[in-house]
Amino acid sequence: MQPIFCDGRFVASAATEGFTAINPATGEPLPETYPVSPRAELGTLAAAGKRAAVALRGIEPARLGEFLERCATEIEGSADAIAACAARETGLALRPRLREVEMARTLHQLRQAAASARDRSWATPVVDAANNLRADSCALGGAVLVIGPSNFPLAFNGVCGGDFASAIAAGNPVIAKAHPGHPGTTRLLMECVERALQKCPALPRAMVQMFYQCTPQDGLWLVGQREVAAVGFTGSRASGLKIKEAADRAGKPAYVEMSSVNPVFVLPAGLETKSAKVAEDFAASVLLAAGQMCTSPGLVIVQASPAAETLVADVAARLRAATPGVLLGAGGPTQLEGAVATLCGAGARVVVGGKRVAGAGCRFENTLLRATGEQFLAAPDALQTEAFGSAALFVVARDGDEMLAIAEALHGSLTGSVYSDDRGDDEELYRRLAPILCERVGRLLNDKMPTGVTVSPAMNHGGPFPATGHPGFTGVGFPAAIRRFSKLICFDHVRPGRMCQTHSSWSDPRSLS
Repeated sequence: MQPIFCDGRFVASAATEGFTAINPATGEPLPETYPVSPRAELGTLAAAGKRAAVALRGIEPARLGEFLERCATEIEGSADAIAACAARETGLALRPRLREVEMARTLHQLRQAAASARDRSWATPVVDAANNLRADSCALGGAVLVIGPSNFPLAFNGVCGGDFASAIAAGNPVIAKAHPGHPGTTRLLMECVERALQKCPALPRAMVQMFYQCTPQDGLWLVGQREVAAVGFTGSRASGLKIKEAADRAGKPAYVEMSSVNPVFVLPAGLETKSAKVAEDFAASVLLAAGQMCTSPGLVIVQASPAAETLVADVAARLRAATPGVLLGAGGPTQLEGAVATLCGAGARVVVGGKRVAGAGCRFENTLLRATGEQFLAAPDALQTEAFGSAALFVVARDGDEMLAIAEALHGSLTGSVYSDDRGDDEELYRRLAPILCERVGRLLNDKMPTGVTVSPAMNHGGPFPATGHPGFTGVGFPAAIRRFSKLICFDHVRPGRMCQTHSSWSDPRSLS
């Protein structure tokens, strides 16, 4: 059984139960066995994480930046092996998806976080010298539990993904939980982190720890432990809500990314002039990575017209012609079957697809459903069920007013897209639609599909519930993403020398006035 990483070294787990990952392209189990850590072992990780948080008090920001950069360098040196393992465990394409695209993003995130750690651009220092008040952001004082998703085995991994980089940059130790769909990838990333830690002796041994799996009950218990200061989670809505509830009971922040249908509105004049482009853009977006992207377009709203019927037929033909992609695990086809059943039970009908693909691998037919605007407004909750895969619902509205009513009924999403005519014929409807969408999404797009998230300081990868648990924060983009894992502290009439002792960013007395 593979070891966990606890308090600075790989150690044998006390687990009596284990699990294996599968190759979703074939359905065959992979040879390595990984432990299901018992509660006592999780407690040991939490205690070591708290000790690390204490040791990090007053750590120079440059040390954190150096560590994140060394993590990137170590991963770069092992990139081929890591990407190959991720492809084997997830069924995602080795090239260009994993080896070139996602690997580059992972390294870029780590290095951007390192730069933000050094210059503390994520912090919010305020000096009111007249009243002898000084406020700033600082680390949380405990470990951050990072739980990564299935669909980004590198860039969102619990080890070296975006939440990991953000928590470290703010000065927090990390306890990373591997995703059971790609444990071997996480182990290889943890080996890179171990080598980086060995080259950064100023950092505590438990700066980063990692375990593979635990029972749901023990995981919620760990969330509630005092030594755990915050949680970063990307995954399903059901799990995210349970984690958020456990964190709320314990009075600590949990940043959860959960569910998003990412609506796309095609306005009437734009539909007439851009139907072929919309069909091409949509098919490419919804088929990307077998539809297993958190920003995959799952809901398209158009106005009834011959052009709308042409668009539906064009999209259906493209989905029918494309080979169904490999899903991330055995639960993928089952989840999609349930989502299609829910959508159909609420009035939608299948245009193409709708069934799992026979055979040993994890596949589901590329699926298009349709419903009327009236049906959507009669059952908006059920018809916003997320189908995590290459599946989407087209809603055909009666007119512009019904399109606006549909927008008013939308749940929160990460993104919202609007395709419109370039000559300005859709401007009046766009003017009424955009403010409604801006209340319901974290990122508004024009004339493009939402897949593809640029790691930029201007990016918002967040949104209203249920896209995330808090609409005021982003999971992508530095320095903003770092602020999630910090707290605000005010020094009221505290002597300058004492502040220098307790707050590393104010070690220079010139920053106090």
